[in-house]
Amino acid sequence: MRAVNDSQEEPAAGTRERRSERWALTSLALSILLSSLGTSIANVALPALATSFGSSFASVQWVVLAYLIATTTLIVSVGRLGDITGQRRLLSGGIVLFTAASALSGLAPSLWMLIAARALQGLGAAIMLALAMALAGEAVSKERTGRAMGLLGTMSAAGTALGPSLGGLLIASLGWRAIFFVNLPLGAVALVLAWRFLPADRPAAKGARAGFDPAGTLVLALTLAAYALAMTTGRGLGPLNIALLAVTGAGVALFVLAEGRARSPLVRMAMLGNPVLSAGLAMSALVSTVMMATMVVSPFYLSRALGLDAAMAGIVLSAGPLFAAITGVPAGRAVDRFGSPRVTLAGLAGITAGAALLSVMPTTAGVAGYLAPIIVITASYALFQTANNTSVLADAGAGQRGVVSGMLNLSRNLGLITGASVMGAVFAKASGAIGLTPAHPAAVALGMRVTFAVAAILIVIALAIAQASRAPRPAPSLATETP
Repeated sequence: MRAVNDSQEEPAAGTRERRSERWALTSLALSILLSSLGTSIANVALPALATSFGSSFASVQWVVLAYLIATTTLIVSVGRLGDITGQRRLLSGGIVLFTAASALSGLAPSLWMLIAARALQGLGAAIMLALAMALAGEAVSKERTGRAMGLLGTMSAAGTALGPSLGGLLIASLGWRAIFFVNLPLGAVALVLAWRFLPADRPAAKGARAGFDPAGTLVLALTLAAYALAMTTGRGLGPLNIALLAVTGAGVALFVLAEGRARSPLVRMAMLGNPVLSAGLAMSALVSTVMMATMVVSPFYLSRALGLDAAMAGIVLSAGPLFAAITGVPAGRAVDRFGSPRVTLAGLAGITAGAALLSVMPTTAGVAGYLAPIIVITASYALFQTANNTSVLADAGAGQRGVVSGMLNLSRNLGLITGASVMGAVFAKASGAIGLTPAHPAAVALGMRVTFAVAAILIVIALAIAQASRAPRPAPSLATETP
């Protein structure tokens, strides 16, 4: 009789464990969705904000930049802090901060108070982005890690796709403040699920917990802020941009020096000698640079070269993120079945093919000629991102997952920032654009083809990095952690 009871209890325990795993993943997925929405939903509100506060576009764009810069500059530091203090605890704090900052943004009586609240929201987003990915590996069994990463990728793409349409609907019906208040119920649900279902933080062994690196954190944050400002300030390579890039270079050198002397460095330079990590970061930056080209160039191509009105162009532009969202979970299953290296190469090959097609696509092919390569690019991006994130985080030890996840997100953000500036400059040069108004449809089409020819070259470089990283060699493990 006892044996029968035991046999009945085991499936029940397995069912409870699977249910708990699903709710844990739901909390992580909501964290990624909120941080992604925070980026995309505010862009559509800029005209309304300019009218509401009587401010110029140059002023209201800081509502977007404050969030982006805060997320970019602090994401590695908060990942490391999660490794030290406990990832579930800090993720919960990040959700609280993001939700509270959303409320402050919605209540802001002035533009500059809104910008300050958005910077706090960006800090909360940095915590959620870094630690959601880090916790995904612990919240599910090892053989399902790829699916978990695919789900997080799906939620990121869904947030990007949903942001403009949801934001437009909320602004039209309830006003711009509603785009921040919508985060409150979602944040509350994410917090309850995170605290209830995520794995409890394991206490560190006595004497094994590393300290934080305030000097390295400050230097890295200032360096990244200088780079982000250099890439986003103005519309050219002026004296201020050059000065900020010089500050960035000096900051990198100072950061390397500081980390070499720190007792508990923020980033151990030896980690970058691991080919899995260094290749993963480089490929992530290159691919994100190319993905930003689709966001920078496509609106001009659709409206000026193909003559679509704003509503139709918006519908076409949403196709890319939609297919990335649809592909995310199947990409995770493919990673679990075929392994990260194969899926990484397949994703990079697909992006290369799509970019190459766009570089030769005639305008006579119309919307279908644009959509087919874009769908290939975005679906392949979902494959690449899922496989690359799974590979890098699988190679990281439990004491390094937070900082490694932060570095992965940082490489993505830096790629997006660089792509907005560099690929935008390539398009402007090739099309002969003046300011934001390209002259002639044929010139815009030429600009797009040149831009995606450059994009294809960048992904070929990423393919070469992927192949080189697969070559057998002794590599330092990311799992090694010394106090």
